[in-house]
Amino acid sequence: MTFSFDEIYERRNTSSLKWDKFKDRYRAKYAVEDIDNVLPMWVADMDFAVPQVAIDAIKKRLDHPIFGYSYISDACKEAIQQWFKRRHNWHINKEALIFHSGVVPAIATILETFTEPGDKVCISTPVYPPFFNIPKGLKLEVVECDLTESEDQIYEYDFDKLEEAFKSGVKAYVLCSPHNPGGVVWSKETLEKLVYLCIKYDVLLISDEIHADIVFDGHQHIPTMTVEGADQAKIVACIAPTKTFNLAGLHAAMIVAENPKLRNAILRNKAAHGLDDWNALAAAGVQAVYEKGEEWLDEMIQYVSRNIQYLEQELNQLDGVRVIRPQASYLVWIDYRGTGLSEEEMMDRLLNKGKLALEPGTKYSEAGRGYLRINLACPFETVKEGVERFKKALS
Repeated sequence: MTFSFDEIYERRNTSSLKWDKFKDRYRAKYAVEDIDNVLPMWVADMDFAVPQVAIDAIKKRLDHPIFGYSYISDACKEAIQQWFKRRHNWHINKEALIFHSGVVPAIATILETFTEPGDKVCISTPVYPPFFNIPKGLKLEVVECDLTESEDQIYEYDFDKLEEAFKSGVKAYVLCSPHNPGGVVWSKETLEKLVYLCIKYDVLLISDEIHADIVFDGHQHIPTMTVEGADQAKIVACIAPTKTFNLAGLHAAMIVAENPKLRNAILRNKAAHGLDDWNALAAAGVQAVYEKGEEWLDEMIQYVSRNIQYLEQELNQLDGVRVIRPQASYLVWIDYRGTGLSEEEMMDRLLNKGKLALEPGTKYSEAGRGYLRINLACPFETVKEGVERFKKALS
């Protein structure tokens, strides 16, 4: 089966955060002169149509004219279990699944359950902004432990530094696996060392694995809960189909908590806040993609891989610019430190000269200074346009 990822859909004036709402943010922060002509390639939101199987399943549910209280069916749970068993060799027990509206609110629920204001939460930077924004909102102390760069600029852990951070009394560690924004697929050895340290210092390990399904040839995502020693650690994982299949608007994610003590504590907190499971349309769409969306995903990964190759080919010719080829995710980290431009200068050039909206590296902490993040889950013609705008910004 062949899917069309080349088709360009008009998303302006559809209440799209990526295409409409971004204007207010960028105009205010960067004094953009003409925001209407800026091409948005920033937030993690595909410009591809979702798999038709999801649309068909939602339409079928819409055919029934009653939308009363509903629950997650065993068939839906089975679809989730089979997907992760098939794609990741991860055997998730049905009772371990806790349903939530998204990975970010799930992380907030988990942190709120197991910490008190003033407790320390450790993160490895640069990293997805909610990893530090959520703990700060919960009045937790964020301990940043920078990742190091290998010779080919792929991020790695400095475990000596991480252990020193844990020694300071860290209560929880939030892992991004695969890594956003660096696109790293963590090795089995890395995950085992991390689990070992969490056991040694009694640290709760929260593993955000939302990008797990979008992994490129030559790499394999390893679920944190499957590595050696994981059954002895306090681990909860957060997973979702929303990045995989572009379903963020359905608000559907899962917490995996195999440990009954951890699971029951999360369920009590969830109930105390009156948090419900997914709505009926989300459940229908999610079940459909996990049952029938595999071919779409495989073709999408190959399409995005070609987009990344093109970006790398074109931008690596620019003085002082290097594209960091991701091992996973459609989000690409661009190193522009060699240009000598400050972040303010680069963003001004991109937005006012190139008319291109990317994400500045410091959004991912100070460790991201000198980098940009670009989203390549879009038709090739959009990628080509983005590349030309990037070149114009630096001309």
